[in-house]
Amino acid sequence: MALITWTAEQFGTNVGFADEEHQILFDKLNKLYDLATGGADRSAVGAQLDDLISYVVGHFAHEEREMLAKDFSNYTAHKAEHEALIGICAGLQTKFHAGEAEVTEEVGQMVKGWLDNHIPVFDKAYADALNS
Repeated sequence: MALITWTAEQFGTNVGFADEEHQILFDKLNKLYDLATGGADRSAVGAQLDDLISYVVGHFAHEEREMLAKDFSNYTAHKAEHEALIGICAGLQTKFHAGEAEVTEEVGQMVKGWLDNHIPVFDKAYADALNS
């Protein structure tokens, strides 16, 4: 069962690249969640974790480049949100690969909660600037 489902009403920003990348991100997160909570081999969970985090880093960099190009006024706060999540994810990734942490239901819910807040509050706020 999907952890999080992208809908235009809840998560749509009306910024083409962002909406497309968010949908891919959700698919990758759901795959990780299914593997981790479904008893998949640790190597499969680790590979999906690495894939998801790599994608998120690239997506955040893309958003940040676009915000800078359009001189988005809330860039600094938005980038700080990105950096906070990347820090949490990088810590989990390091601990997971060292055998010191697992990808759990709680981890999935934490990331879902972050996305449930970040996209509607922070990402939708850049729509006018990025579409100008």
